[in-house]
Amino acid sequence: MGAPDQFLLDAYSQTVSGVVERVGPGVAAVRTLAGNDPARSGSGSGFLFTPDGYLLTNSHVVRGGVTENSRGKPAARYEVLLDDGREFAAEWVGDDADTDLAVLHIDAQSKGALTHATLGRSSRLKRGEIAIAIGNPLGFEHTVTSGIVSALGRSMRTSSGRLIPDVIQTDAALNPGNSGGPLLNSRGEVVGVNTAIIRGAQSISFAVAIDIAGWVIPQLMQHGRVRRAHLGVSGSSVPLHRRVVLAHGLEQAAGVRVVAVEAGSPAALAGVRTGDVIIGLDGVTIESVDRLHQTLDASRINRDCALKLLRGVMSPQPVFVIVHPVERAA
Repeated sequence: MGAPDQFLLDAYSQTVSGVVERVGPGVAAVRTLAGNDPARSGSGSGFLFTPDGYLLTNSHVVRGGVTENSRGKPAARYEVLLDDGREFAAEWVGDDADTDLAVLHIDAQSKGALTHATLGRSSRLKRGEIAIAIGNPLGFEHTVTSGIVSALGRSMRTSSGRLIPDVIQTDAALNPGNSGGPLLNSRGEVVGVNTAIIRGAQSISFAVAIDIAGWVIPQLMQHGRVRRAHLGVSGSSVPLHRRVVLAHGLEQAAGVRVVAVEAGSPAALAGVRTGDVIIGLDGVTIESVDRLHQTLDASRINRDCALKLLRGVMSPQPVFVIVHPVERAA
């Protein structure tokens, strides 16, 4: 190996080891204990993102094999182990299955200061950037792997069936147990929360973008969940016939056909009918069920919204109805 190659390798190694030295003490092994049955226990990773003990992890880490009480809180106990050997009992703060994110809290006042990670901006990532993952794969605590950001803007389905947008793909080696750990850039900033691997594939792993986490975290800390709006329709994504697109001057090639309308729902009260095709909401183009779900956020709860529909093949113009979404049940 020539001197320039050795220099580059040393620089890469120093970058990775420097990040691990700064952030590693704030990365935790998370254990979920469901009752007294060891078979119902689970484990994963997480990381502290505040100096007073708030920890970010995956929803499937805190919910795996766990029932919930009447208020929707997981019926489980949580144990957190830091890199320096300190152990803590953790309290559930909130989680969101639709983005696979969860927040726990540990009380460390009697056990000294905590190291916490700095949250970066995933919107500034570029393909080819260094990606560093710290976690606890297969029970091997505080393991470090590194690679690059392989792709941006991926999407992934969660256990709830909803689609997470803007997922980060990386080739940093991940295994079961890495879930909930941080994906870091070369500056030691968290740019993603490691969440999934493709079994049988090599070097294809995914992380929830930290910009999404930045939107979810305040809601979990305030409400214990993410508040979303509810229309009361079920539907499917359908392509629009080219003649329909041209006739109405649309810039989209698909919409959401209403398959059923829940009786007494906001959609029913607004006059939405089975067979209508939803193509817009408050000026936002709706070309898929996933886009409709993403648009129905907390900002649209209990306020009038304009729903743009195609009604029948002979409709000369799109139909607009005013709908008043309510909060989706937890």
